[in-house]
Amino acid sequence: MTAEASQAGSRPGSAADAGRPLRIALLTYKGNPFCGGQGVYVRHLSRELARLGHRVEVIGAQPYPVLDPVEGGGGPTLTELPSLDLYRQPDPFRTPKRGEYRDWIDALEVGTMWTGGFPEPLTFSLRARRHLRARRGDFDVVHDNQTLGYGLLGDVGAPLVTTIHHPITVDRQLELDAAEGWQRRASVRRWYGFTRMQKRVARRLPSVLTVSGSSQQEIVDHLGVRRERVHVVHIGADTDLFAPDASVAEVPGRIVTTSSADVPLKGLVFLVEALAKVRTEHPGAHLVVVGKRPAEGPVAQAMERYGVEGAVEFVKGISDAELVDLVRSAEVACVPSLYEGFSLPAAEAMAAGTPLVATTGGAIPEVAGPDGETCLAVPPGDAGALATALARLLGDASLRARLGAAGRDRVLRHFTWARAAEGTVAHYREAMARAAHGARPAARPVAVRPAPAALSVPATVPASDDDPDRESRATC
Repeated sequence: MTAEASQAGSRPGSAADAGRPLRIALLTYKGNPFCGGQGVYVRHLSRELARLGHRVEVIGAQPYPVLDPVEGGGGPTLTELPSLDLYRQPDPFRTPKRGEYRDWIDALEVGTMWTGGFPEPLTFSLRARRHLRARRGDFDVVHDNQTLGYGLLGDVGAPLVTTIHHPITVDRQLELDAAEGWQRRASVRRWYGFTRMQKRVARRLPSVLTVSGSSQQEIVDHLGVRRERVHVVHIGADTDLFAPDASVAEVPGRIVTTSSADVPLKGLVFLVEALAKVRTEHPGAHLVVVGKRPAEGPVAQAMERYGVEGAVEFVKGISDAELVDLVRSAEVACVPSLYEGFSLPAAEAMAAGTPLVATTGGAIPEVAGPDGETCLAVPPGDAGALATALARLLGDASLRARLGAAGRDRVLRHFTWARAAEGTVAHYREAMARAAHGARPAARPVAVRPAPAALSVPATVPASDDDPDRESRATC
């Protein structure tokens, strides 16, 4: 039995918390576990909920999530609720053939795309409502993973709990800040038009889960959700998969990061500049980016400008095992983001025992911990500070060993998927109890578990990993 599974045992006829097993519908409008934090969240949370003894049915659209089996059977199942898959590779923004249209929702999806908008949250929510109402009585609770579409307002056949990893309005502002020219800014505003819907829906939700204290504050500030309705349940790393392995040799000078090159909030352009500075002191320093190599744009321009094209490698489509070994082989892992709602890459690197350099953007300090104790922390957007921290770690093997061990210990104590599942189930039961009594959420302060040993930073810098249709394994 794995380390996480051992925390989630249950006796026959009951779940691990001694209550009756629940029938859970877990909704995800985009479920790829290698592109965006939403898919990673669904994959690991569904597995751990099943390990706790619950019946989990994931209802999702393309790209469909990958679900993990559970020892002894009873793992999560997948029900496909297909969209028209308008952003699939290799033909994104495609025009469907006449025979592909099934109903008015399909027409709405295509029409929104043709006019420059992103339709999936709305159209998935409408399909999900229709599906759930047709199956009334099949589920004890419906858990929406940041769809926040109009279709999920009202009766969906069971009490609704919603996870908001962070407000996508943050991504919208970062994209606008980076946009050049009025045409590009107009395009960004149109693409993110769905955020108006998400803001309206969020304010009417009875129970919201989020993954960090930073995201909690942003949900209150950006979306106008009452604080007593927003509950923090930290997520985590797969600590069985991401674990140290002495048989994997370190590659001298290797720095690894997970980043979407075309998303400003990921801060990759600052890491490229920092790499150029580091190489003046450590000529063997090189960067491996888990993500797609950009053909053009700020990152491609920065690599050319600083002459580091040969020192930056991009890898895409690798397996879990390959990813873990890549992280293990690095002397340093880096999270250069301007903002993260949680930062799974930080947690995963720490779980693997790889020393971390990370910015203080958004919720990253809640995960990475204090500077000099479990990581080296630098301000977001500061290439010079990044370079100094990277060079320091590359030149100090004893510091790398100390931070790597401390990072692993921090994740084991605070950020595992088993803990996340237990906290989530507690909120399921609260939502069911409220629904049974016909009550709205009580207007009282919520006792939120304080973030463990985090740095104190402002939560106002915009960005995100759940940016629709963006390349990134990342965070939530």
